[in-house]
Amino acid sequence: MPIVPDVPAYGGDQDETRGAARLSGPLSRDEPQPQYGTPPQYGTEPPYGERPPYERQPGHGDPRPPAGPGPYDPYGTQSPTGERPSYEQPQQQPFEQRPQYGHQQPYGARPQPPYGTPQPPPAPTPSPSQNPVPMPDAPQPTPAPQKKSAGRDLSAAIGVGVGLGVVIIASLFIVKAVFVGVIAVAVVVGLWELTSRLQERKGIKAPLVPLAVGGAAMVVAGYVRGAEGAWVAMALTALAVLVWRMTEPPEGYLKDVTAGVFAAFYVPFLATFVALLLTADDGPWRVLTFLLLTVVSDTGAYAVGWRFGKHKLAPRISPGKTREGLFGAVSFAMVVGALCMQFLIDGGHWWQGLLLGLAVAASATLGDLGESMIKRDLGIKDMGTLLPGHGGIMDRLDSLLPTAPVVWLLLVLFVGST
Repeated sequence: MPIVPDVPAYGGDQDETRGAARLSGPLSRDEPQPQYGTPPQYGTEPPYGERPPYERQPGHGDPRPPAGPGPYDPYGTQSPTGERPSYEQPQQQPFEQRPQYGHQQPYGARPQPPYGTPQPPPAPTPSPSQNPVPMPDAPQPTPAPQKKSAGRDLSAAIGVGVGLGVVIIASLFIVKAVFVGVIAVAVVVGLWELTSRLQERKGIKAPLVPLAVGGAAMVVAGYVRGAEGAWVAMALTALAVLVWRMTEPPEGYLKDVTAGVFAAFYVPFLATFVALLLTADDGPWRVLTFLLLTVVSDTGAYAVGWRFGKHKLAPRISPGKTREGLFGAVSFAMVVGALCMQFLIDGGHWWQGLLLGLAVAASATLGDLGESMIKRDLGIKDMGTLLPGHGGIMDRLDSLLPTAPVVWLLLVLFVGST
């Protein structure tokens, strides 16, 4: 015979009785209790009219709280009448009716802004110690005009210039050989300044030893043997520079020897024409004319340019030079040139002095610009500091060196070489 199971069939009377017992009486301790929000099991539901509403926990899929009061209202979001609270944003007041921040009101009567509304920071109160900002229409003090400055120690420059002039004049008119020695010393010091600045600023190692020896020999050869001796000494000096540089590694050979040959031509060779001026019978007066014209040209350019200069002559090379200064240099040099040719040079005429002064002003200005170009390329202001108020020897030879061959050539054309 078939075995009858002890468990009643699903949906039988026992299930209905058990379901009714569970709804009417308390649950037993051994039976599992239903979790909150879990729907009852099938078969244990009450009749249709007695089914309790299905509830969810707040925050689990339904953002709204339950409809009526019950045991699942932990936050008190329901009203006693069962009405749901409104989630609409509070209506903001018109701008004219909003409370103005910054006005002090009694404690407790100050309106609070809506939650989340950023409050403006309080305006800083200026302290009495701070200076008040002047009004736009307040009269501003006119700045005092700045005086022009020479840029150098003028007293030191004048003292050094007078000292050099005394040494040159004394050696020039007492013993010519001493003056030739002065030229040679100036050449050696100038070569030392030039080669030192080239090595410091550009890394160019022009050999100083052959340049110094060859430069001094060049000046002496020009005084003893004339122009031919000067050219021969120049060629030998350039050859010595090429050979001397071969004792070092070949890296940078070309730029070193190029700078050496340039230095030999720029300083000692041009200075040799001063020695050539001295070989004439009236050699001291020719040298004095050359020195006077160059110094007067520089002085006239400085004086007129400092007082009336407004238009730049070459702002990219030398911002201090002006067209008015060039006009002053030409005027001063022509006047002094006419006087020197008329009273110092044998067989000279005043009109020749005008041409000589014009040429000297042009050559001295070009020489000064050329020296300024070299210093600007090296990134320095002066070639040295040997002469207070002047810089270095090369800073004083910048206009003398290119002017020497010009004066020598014009004097040979006007009055001859003897």
